[in-house]
Amino acid sequence: MLTQATHQQAGTQFEIRFQSLFREGRGLAFHCDAAGHVDLDSLSERGRCNYLFARAMVGREFATPSVRPA
Repeated sequence: MLTQATHQQAGTQFEIRFQSLFREGRGLAFHCDAAGHVDLDSLSERGRCNYLFARAMVGREFATPSVRPA
């Protein structure tokens, strides 16, 4: 199993995905680090709004987010 440090050394990119609770196959995904941290400064205004909306709606509109290789 690869550790977070191994992924970073290998240059693996990650995304955090917020899966819709009501529409299968729908969701929002954002680039992040291996720990799931999103660089808000790198997002567009729309992307930042979508990310903050998804975080606020976990449990209502979106499932708990998952971090996976992009």
